[in-house]
Amino acid sequence: MRVQVAIIGAGPAGLLLGQLLHNAGIDAIVVEQRSQDYVLGRIRAGLLEQGTVDLLRSAGVGARLEREGLVHDGVELSILGRRFRIDLKALAGRNVVVYGQTEVTKDLMDAREQAGAKIVYEALEVAPAGFDSARPTVSFMLAGRRVDVECDFIAGCDGFHGVCRESVPDGAIRLYERLYHFGWLGLLADTPPVSDELIYVHHGRGFALCSMRSRTRSRYYLQVPLSEDAADWSDARFWDELKRRLDPQTAARLVTGPSLEKSIAPLRSFVAEPLRFGRLFLAGDAAHIVPPTGAKGLNLAVSDVYYLFEALASYYESRDERALDAYSSRALARVWKAERFSWWMTRLLHQFPDEGAFNQKMQQAELEYLAGSRAAQLALAENYVGLPY
Repeated sequence: MRVQVAIIGAGPAGLLLGQLLHNAGIDAIVVEQRSQDYVLGRIRAGLLEQGTVDLLRSAGVGARLEREGLVHDGVELSILGRRFRIDLKALAGRNVVVYGQTEVTKDLMDAREQAGAKIVYEALEVAPAGFDSARPTVSFMLAGRRVDVECDFIAGCDGFHGVCRESVPDGAIRLYERLYHFGWLGLLADTPPVSDELIYVHHGRGFALCSMRSRTRSRYYLQVPLSEDAADWSDARFWDELKRRLDPQTAARLVTGPSLEKSIAPLRSFVAEPLRFGRLFLAGDAAHIVPPTGAKGLNLAVSDVYYLFEALASYYESRDERALDAYSSRALARVWKAERFSWWMTRLLHQFPDEGAFNQKMQQAELEYLAGSRAAQLALAENYVGLPY
């Protein structure tokens, strides 16, 4: 088989890149090791920056997002029982939209199926090769048969544990990483959200987040040690602990119910540099991970796709490789700014009991400064809604 671009990974990054390339008349195949049902079953965040919404619209997959997405003009912070609102629209001139990553993935899958574009699920032993030459290939096993795909370029959109980054020689890549000694215990429930907007909670017992997937489905998180096991947390224990961390008014409004899903996600900051290795390009979680505090994971993957699609489209229009050469530096410039913001939000709102009294006082002073300073709130707002591409 011969295509122009082989995309490894059928998450939002790979599917969106495939959709944009298809719309531009560029032949691409998407190869995914998991089943379609597995990919759709992954529970992920769903807070979209305006740039993400705009790119999904331009890709022709924005109709359901327009109907069902929840537009948020602000976000609330609860600091030791005192709530205040940051007006994103007034401060930064833009908003964010709550629309689950699962729904984004489904919209992109449906669009690819309707277009009859090439996509392979349950591909085993996927292996990119030859990307340091002019004739890269992607091989895999499908139903017991070996398939070899020749291509011009390979897009590695296969996530943090994927094969693409692992295929790069050690000396060609540098990894930057920060691990956190706690995780987020998340609970999904078919209950109405406690607030119309997200509430980020700083509390002596640990961070909490009140979020939602829709007007009838809520998502809540608690900071817990990594030693915790989600199986040890009954629904009643989760709801009781969440109420302890909320301000009294919010706790009184909280509607509880049986959980649909409960899990603990570790927090990690991670960046790989560079993002280009010959004719292999990394994008999304294959290239970087951010703590979920700033809601940047999916949005960073989309900005990578924006830069990579521009570069590939430019190449096929004029055979000019300058945009391809610039992809890594352009994408990483935005990646590091989002890493900084996610790290800052994490440092600001979580408990770090091992870091001593001085650091705790610095955290308290910064929270008080944020609560009383329009300039500080503007800085948060412009980063939260997303820096321009």
